[in-house]
Amino acid sequence: MAPPMTPAIFLAALKDEGVTVVEVGSWRTHNRNSKGAWGPVHGVMIHHTVTSGSARTVEICRNGYSGLPGPLCHGVITKDGRVHLVGYGRTNHAGAGDDDVLSAVIAERALPRPNEANTDGNARFYGFECENLGDGKDPWTPAQLDAIERVSAAICRVHGWGAASVIGHLEWQPGKIDPRGFTMASMRTRVAKRLSAPAGKTPTPSTPEKEMSVNAKELHAAVWGRDAIPAPSTAKTAKTNRTWKAESFLPETYDQTNRILDVVRQLAKDVAALRAEVAALKKGA
Repeated sequence: MAPPMTPAIFLAALKDEGVTVVEVGSWRTHNRNSKGAWGPVHGVMIHHTVTSGSARTVEICRNGYSGLPGPLCHGVITKDGRVHLVGYGRTNHAGAGDDDVLSAVIAERALPRPNEANTDGNARFYGFECENLGDGKDPWTPAQLDAIERVSAAICRVHGWGAASVIGHLEWQPGKIDPRGFTMASMRTRVAKRLSAPAGKTPTPSTPEKEMSVNAKELHAAVWGRDAIPAPSTAKTAKTNRTWKAESFLPETYDQTNRILDVVRQLAKDVAALRAEVAALKKGA
């Protein structure tokens, strides 16, 4: 069991790892500790924000929004690779997740696929929100990926954790897809290499092909896996959650397609019958 670092040790660890840090307001005391536990901590969780614009992203992550008060993470990693510290303590970033995943993180073994939301992750993970639209098209800059690697390694180094203690939100909570655009397996490889070198020293970089390779199972789960809740039935419902996975829509789409095909087939029969009647009338004339 690991108690959280003090804000001073946390800040020093990030700087020792070569992270470019921006301290935002009274981040050391900005938290949600009044709402629940903060610690013991067991890992680092990475997210994407579904936002664009660094200033706006930092503001949202610090203050939150209607229905979800801030801070929404400990640090915001913007496109330029800077890490904006917006809170420290309990933050609203992880939500409820799978206790089997937490057990795997603690044991630093392969993660099971999350299928429950029965454990408070806000108390157990350091969280970093990364500026990205999360649509699979918005690029992740080299500086940003480097910063994710460095903050993860910095925290793991202090606590004596390995790279297996670094996970994505999609690996914690059913129905989540973040971070999207790189695989957590590739990021853990980067973190492991960094941990093999002294703090602040850049290890031999991975080749781009290895670093950004796509894991077929992770890709399938992110795109085709069903959501934990049913697909929306109306446009109004669809606006409440923009992370619906493709497979959630397939049964309804299949049924609608078959209904359309039935109508088309009936129309074809009606047209054929009308043509026959017209031909008969012409012949009689």
